[in-house]
Amino acid sequence: MSESLKPDKASTEKSESSVDGMSVVSLLMAGMIVWGGIGWLLDRLMDYQGLFLPIGILLGLGLSMYMLFARLRTRP
Repeated sequence: MSESLKPDKASTEKSESSVDGMSVVSLLMAGMIVWGGIGWLLDRLMDYQGLFLPIGILLGLGLSMYMLFARLRTRP
């Protein structure tokens, strides 16, 4: 009788491909921050002023969006 009151284990677990608002925002921000940081470091190492930073931010945004769409496409 107590078994009928327990929630189903499969219904409470999130699938690996689930996407919610917080994961979308964090994925987009992380991509822009990481690749923007790499661009900033390249600017510092090569003594440019603002060449690789915007390229890195746009590259990070594009790759993040690609990962997001790939995750949504495999969603059941």
